[in-house]
Parts: sequence; structure tokens; C-alpha cells
Amino acid sequence: MYVKALLALTCAGQFMVLLDNTIVGAALPDMQQRLHTGLTGLQWIVDAYVLLVAMLLLSGGVFADRFGRRRVFLAGVVVLTAASVVCALAPSIGWLIAGRVLQGVGAAALSPASLALLTAAYPVPGERVRAIGLWAGFSGLGLAAGPLVGGMLVESFGWPAIFLVNVPIGAVLLLAGLRVLKESRNPGAPPIDVPGTVLSAAGVGAVTYGLIEGGSRGWTSPLILGSFTAGLVLLAAFVVVEARVPTPMLPLRLFRQRLFTVSNTAMVVVGFALMGSSFFFSQFFVYVQDTSILVAGLRTLPVSLAMVIVSPYAGRLAARYGFRVVVSIGLALAGLGLLALGFVHADTGYGNVWWRLAVAGIGFALTMSPLTGAAIQAVSPQEGGLASGVSSTTRQIGAVLGVAVLGAIVHMQESGGASFESGLNNAFLAAGAVTLACSMFTGLWLTAARTPRGARAEQSGGQAVSERPLTAPPSRLTSPSLSDCCDTWDR
Repeated sequence: MYVKALLALTCAGQFMVLLDNTIVGAALPDMQQRLHTGLTGLQWIVDAYVLLVAMLLLSGGVFADRFGRRRVFLAGVVVLTAASVVCALAPSIGWLIAGRVLQGVGAAALSPASLALLTAAYPVPGERVRAIGLWAGFSGLGLAAGPLVGGMLVESFGWPAIFLVNVPIGAVLLLAGLRVLKESRNPGAPPIDVPGTVLSAAGVGAVTYGLIEGGSRGWTSPLILGSFTAGLVLLAAFVVVEARVPTPMLPLRLFRQRLFTVSNTAMVVVGFALMGSSFFFSQFFVYVQDTSILVAGLRTLPVSLAMVIVSPYAGRLAARYGFRVVVSIGLALAGLGLLALGFVHADTGYGNVWWRLAVAGIGFALTMSPLTGAAIQAVSPQEGGLASGVSSTTRQIGAVLGVAVLGAIVHMQESGGASFESGLNNAFLAAGAVTLACSMFTGLWLTAARTPRGARAEQSGGQAVSERPLTAPPSRLTSPSLSDCCDTWDR
């Protein structure tokens, strides 16, 4: 009875995280009108959340193992729920962005703690596989529900309603969690890498600031040039620190494995293209094709539905045909779908739009699980959970950069006198071109490096690294991550 209740609670917690990740996109047009903000403000509304999740996700898993998974899960629920109230009551764009930062902190605690609780409650591998599959499948409905639920709530009550929906979910989770959940922890968990966490967050944040604000403040202004310089210096300091601390949050030696490096590079591109293009979907339908917010939410569904339907088969296809083949085909499909969206205009009928969204969604669905599986396979079994967490983090970093860079493209087009529609076309074309280039990159390099048998056995903890893409067994999920929601559908 306990494990069933725990499964329900962890599923609901991850559902809350993923719903919040997609529901905001449907509300962006209404936020822009009611808060009197421009494209830059909308970029910060999205990136403030994603940036904090990206930078704290690895530390969140370690924090849960070290200080108690129940405690961190419930703390994540409290922070995410309270932050949602702050967002809903925000009187200005500044308060809303602050609330989104707090939401990101809560999500970065709640998500890894939910999977850590689940894996600890199912010690038998076979039962754990089924439990994680249910966790991923149910919570993954948040991806598909976000645009539809968001459109309905915004159309009826305005954008604050998309945040208030978290309040009853959070209240039920908190009350039930206090009564049902049992504490568990890993006494051998490594200490938290505070310098690495701070430097990475500050470095990526500074670069993101420059990318988002550069269009309005001027790319050569001292503030923007200073932010880029500070970001690069902080990231360089992060690399130096990670190479010297005894327990780094990101062991740089992992990147000596070509398979690990290439898979995470490709994951950055996936996050860049998927999140960067998704940021504009609802805006395209509302501002270019003049639909209502509800209709816009409905029209974006082919992307998320395609991902929900195809994701369960991605790992199986990769195990049969090889992750290089499946990932390269997936990236090519995603790139072609985005390129096709670059030629959609105000008078293009929806019958000639939805399939472009679906093709992009199918392509992205084919890439995420195999890329994480490839990263896991490049490291030792004891580091599989860390590899999964790094894969999720790189995707989130790509998402931050995608919203910033594609937004900058649209902003520069408008500043040059072009229409918003023309800017969107160029943004989609840029995302598609980058994704297609990445498909060629993975087609050439997404394989395990050829090393002697003995060396390969040593690298993988006594097991030779195969070029055949198998997703990690549940025993490796010692440091759960957001990506596991997608990665475990196929297990």
C-alpha cells in the first residue's frame, strides 16, 4: 500500500513540474498584453525558470540523497507552490520573473527527489522498471496537457490562472506527503559542490543576459559586452574549479569519452531548437494567424502529442538499429520540420501547418532517450545516474540559449524594419539549420571511440563499452534527473 501511495505522489509531483514547463507558452501572448512587456520580457519569463532548473538539477539530486529525499521533495513542493502564488499575484514583470526564479528552485528540488524516492522504494530491478515507466508515462502527460490546459485557463480567467492551478495540486501533495512518505537518504552521497554550482549559474546567467538584452540595449554597449566577458570568465573559472575539487558536480574527465561529449553536445542542440522554437508557437498563431489563445494552444498540440506517442519506441529503435542511426534520423526530421515552419505565413491553412509541427515533434522524440542512453553507456555503471543528470542539464542549458538566441534573431529582424512574421520565419529557419547540421555531426561522430579491449573494460568499470545503444538499467539511476521522464518511457 505504501509503495502505491508513494508512486502516486511522485507521479503527481513530476506532473506538476512538467505541466509548469509547458503551460506558460500558451499564456505568453496574454502576458505581453496585460503586463505591457515586449519580447525581451517574455524571454525572461521563460528563461528565469529554465536557467535555475538547469543549474540546480545536478545539485538537487545530491541534496536529496544527502539530506533526505522526503524532506527535499516536500520542500520542493512548498517552494514551487508558494512561488506559483507569487507569479499569479505579480503586479509587474519584475515580480513575475522573481516568482519564476523561485519556481525553478522548487522544480530543481522536487524533480530529482521524486525519482530518488521512487527508486529507493522499489529495490527489485524488474519492479523498479515498471514503476519508473508508470512515473514517466503519467507525469509525461503534463507535456501534452500544458498547451491545452493553458489555453483554456488563459481564455477564461487570464494568465494568472496558469499558476494558480499549482496551488491545489501542491496542497494535496504536501498534506499527503507529510502523512504517507517515509524518509530515506544515501549516507555515502558526495558533498555538494557549492563553488561549481555558483560559478556555473553565474556564468550561464551572464551570457544569457547578454543574449536577451543585447537586442534592446545594443550589442556593442558596455553593459552587454561586459556581461559576455563576465560570463566567459566565470565559465572558465568553473572549468578550473571543477578540475581541482575532489568531488566536482561535473567531472570533466567524462568528456574524454567521445561518446559522452558528442551525445551531450547534441543534447544542447536539442534543447536549443525544441525550447527555442516552442517559445514562439503560440505567438505565431495569435499574432501572425490571428487566432484566440485557446485555439493557439490546441494548434500547438501536434508537437507534444507526437513526443508522447513516439518517445516509448525511441529506446527500442536505438537498441535495434544503433543510437547513431536513430539520433541522426531524429535530428534530421526535427530540422526538416523546423525548416518547413520557416515557410509558414499568415494565410497558410492549418492543414498545411500541423504536419510540420508533428514532424518536428517526432524527430525530437527520437533523439532524447537515445542521446541520454549514449551518455550513460560512455561511463562506468556507477556513474550512470550522473551521466543521466548531465544529459538533462545540457538539454536545459540548450533551452536557455535557444530562447535567448532565437529571440535575439526576431528582435534584430524587427529592429531592422522587418515584420514579426518575417522574424519568426528566420528564427525557425535558423533552428532548423542548426538541427540539420547536428544530425550530420552525430552521423559522423556518435559512436564509442575505438580503444583496445582492455582499455575499454577499464573505462567502463570492467565492462566493455558497446556501440550498441542501450538505455541505462534502473540500478544506474542513482542521481535522477528531469530527462528520466522521457528516458524511461522506453524501458
